[in-house]
Amino acid sequence: MKKHKPYSKDFKEQALTKIYNRGDRTIQSVADDLNINISTLKHWMSDKTLADKNPLKTKPKRPEDWSAEKRLSALQETYGMESEALNAWCRECGIFSHHLEQWKSDFCKLTPSTENREDVKTLRGLKAENQRLERELNRKEKALAEAAALLVLQKKYRALLGEEVE
Repeated sequence: MKKHKPYSKDFKEQALTKIYNRGDRTIQSVADDLNINISTLKHWMSDKTLADKNPLKTKPKRPEDWSAEKRLSALQETYGMESEALNAWCRECGIFSHHLEQWKSDFCKLTPSTENREDVKTLRGLKAENQRLERELNRKEKALAEAAALLVLQKKYRALLGEEVE
């Protein structure tokens, strides 16, 4: 039987990090990438001491992976915090204060400004005018079709009467 050199704790932690952040990939594909038996990886995953040391299992996702709701919640929680408390909160959540600033500016971009509000009002007015004109055009098309039908019927009636009179 072949005896392997034991893996270092750092290597095990890095392997567990890859497993916990694998996304849609399977554990088998991560094991193939690392050239490790899948049962070894599963054993490491079930090992309490290694799992407890892995900080990524307890910490939230990367800041880029936060949903809009979580970002807004984070902005609400940190509103009015002083720099020390803010930095402590950021360390606890695994983000930096510049992430919060970026999220704040992103949310501010989403809020309509006064120019956008005027544009929205103008757009609403144009839509209402467009709908009114479409209804009027539809009504006139129906009236024109009715008039054309009446003219055709009038010609046919005259043609029938004209033949009988002669």
